[in-house]
Amino acid sequence: MTTDILLIGFGEAGSTFAAAGAWGARALAHDRDPARASVMAQMDVACRDRLDDAVRGAPMILSLVTADQALAVARDAAALIAPGTLFCDMNSVAPQTKQAAAALVEAAGGHYVDVAVMAPVDPARLNVPLLLSGARAGDAEARLHALGFAKTRVVGADVGRASSIKMIRSVMVKGIEALTAECVLAAEAADVLDEVLASLDASEKAKPWDVRADYNLDRMLVHGTRRAAEMEEVVKTLDGLGTGAAMTRGTVARQAAIGALGVKAPPEGLDAKIGVISSSVVPAGREAAE
Repeated sequence: MTTDILLIGFGEAGSTFAAAGAWGARALAHDRDPARASVMAQMDVACRDRLDDAVRGAPMILSLVTADQALAVARDAAALIAPGTLFCDMNSVAPQTKQAAAALVEAAGGHYVDVAVMAPVDPARLNVPLLLSGARAGDAEARLHALGFAKTRVVGADVGRASSIKMIRSVMVKGIEALTAECVLAAEAADVLDEVLASLDASEKAKPWDVRADYNLDRMLVHGTRRAAEMEEVVKTLDGLGTGAAMTRGTVARQAAIGALGVKAPPEGLDAKIGVISSSVVPAGREAAE
């Protein structure tokens, strides 16, 4: 059977994909952890101890390493890659990091595709949603389908677009997780957890995100200054409990900055509200740099 894919990184994602697709002898794999070789053997995936032995001649590469190694792997692979090799960077990194990696791969004659993995690979496995961007995203999508990936979507020709969607979405998804921790730890420490959770359940039910975002920005434009003052008191509450208030301090800064615009009659529509805010508010943390 022809070997038609190389996995650089054979951790949870790589091994899950290989097992789900029964790739077996179709695949080669390289991982800097020697212990992963036994996992490869169990799946009949050929192990390559050296990256140069793995990369040379590979027609398609899936990079599935830790975020801090993503650019280094692209750099190392670019020094060895055969012209025309399709390099699918599936790592969770910033669009700037992927653009830097793309420059290295493309300069070496490879074809770089930005792939954003939009959900946990377990239990979704090959049904995990993938967003693709880059000049050869269509080619990559066809090959990924052939490997068994069922939910792919090309979102543009620019490297960084797919990862921008993933990274910016994480502001909300991971931010809600962090807010959850800040809230429930304080509620438990104050012995009011059941009441707080019941109060949240009794709140207005969720609406589509475009509606929620429009409403939230409306409230901040009109009431941000007052809400910032209220949230300062929340910071005091959490500090008194000793459970931490990092997320809430950020809320104070955002509410205060948007409230300081003094908008009493916000414009209609989410895009218009975003325009008002983005043209006037300096993002928190940028002031010092400027």
